[in-house]
Amino acid sequence: CCSPCITKENAEYMVKYIIKRLLNGLIVLLGVVTITFFITRVVPSDVAGKWAGERATEEQRQQAIAELGLDKPLSTQYVNYLKDLLSGDLGRSLRTKEPITKELASYFPATMELVLVAFLFAMFVGIPMGIYSAKKNGKMLDHTTRFFSIGAVSLPTFWVAMVFQLVFYRLLNWLPLGGRMSISASLMYDVPNVTGMLILDCILTGSWGLLGDAFVHIIMPGFTIALYPIGLVARMTRSALLEILNEDYITAAKSYGIREGRVLWRYALKNSLGATATVVALSMGYSLTNTFLTETIFSWPGLGSYVSKSVTTLDYPAIMGIAIISAIFYVILNLVADIIIALDPRIRL
Repeated sequence: CCSPCITKENAEYMVKYIIKRLLNGLIVLLGVVTITFFITRVVPSDVAGKWAGERATEEQRQQAIAELGLDKPLSTQYVNYLKDLLSGDLGRSLRTKEPITKELASYFPATMELVLVAFLFAMFVGIPMGIYSAKKNGKMLDHTTRFFSIGAVSLPTFWVAMVFQLVFYRLLNWLPLGGRMSISASLMYDVPNVTGMLILDCILTGSWGLLGDAFVHIIMPGFTIALYPIGLVARMTRSALLEILNEDYITAAKSYGIREGRVLWRYALKNSLGATATVVALSMGYSLTNTFLTETIFSWPGLGSYVSKSVTTLDYPAIMGIAIISAIFYVILNLVADIIIALDPRIRL
C-alpha cells in the first residue's frame, strides 16, 4: 500500500515529535521575552514620569517607581515579569494605564482579518500560479508567472500600498482610500461586534448591506499584504512540482493514460504540499508583522496603529506585549507546518 497507515509506532512518533517541537517553541519564546525585556530596560526613557504624569511631583514619581517595581534589582524585575506572563498578564500600558492584554484583544481582530485575507489570496492565487507555471515550464506563461513572483517578493510593501491608492482610488476611483468602512455605512447600519472581524461578524449577524462596504474596503490592503505570500507560494509550488513531475511514478501514471490534469492535481500536487505548507505558514507570520506599516497607510484600526503609538511614546510594556504575541504566532504556525510535513512518511524515513 502506498498510503501511510496510522499505526501505534506512527502515533508514538508523532507525539514525541510534537512534544519536541513544543519544547523548542517554548525556548524560542523565552529567548524573545528575555531579549525584549532587557532591551526595553536599556532604552533611555522616563518610565516613572510617564506613569505618574508630566506634572507629577517627586513624591509621586517615587511612588510610581515603587508601584512599577523599578526600585528592585533587574533580575528580580525579570523573574516577576515571567511570573506575570505565566498568569496571562502582559502588564499595563504607560500611555493609557489599561491592561496590555485587553488592548491587544481589541486591536488584534482587525489585524487578524487582514492576515486571513492574505492567507486566502496566497492559497487560491499563489498555488494555481505555481502549478500552471510548472506545467508550462519554459513557456511564456511560466516566464510571466516567475516575473510576477519575483516582483511580488521584491517590491516594498509600503510602495505597493501607495501605488494601489494612486491607481485604484485616485485614477480609477474603484476602491476606497482606506479605513475599515465608510462613514455613511457606519451611520446607516449597526456595526456588529461578535468576533471583532468585521466581515465575519456581518455574515454571522446577517448585515448584508454593511458586508459589501466592508468587503470593498478590505480588498486593497488585503491584496497589498498578500502580494509577498502569493509570490513566495507560487515560486515554492513551482519548484517543488518541477522536481516531482520528473519522478518515475508520474511518468508511469501518464503512460497508463491517466489525464494530465488528474496527474498534476491529485498525484503531483499532493506530494509537494509539504514544502508549500511551510512557506504558507512562514508567510502568514511575516504577514502579521507586515500589516503594521500597511495598516498605517490604509488607516486600518489594527495592531499597526497600536504599535506606532507605543513606539513613539516609548510604551515599553506595550512593545513587549506585541513582540511576544508575534513570536507566539510564529511558533504556532511553524509547529503546524512541521506537523504537516511530518505526516509525510518519506520525511520520517
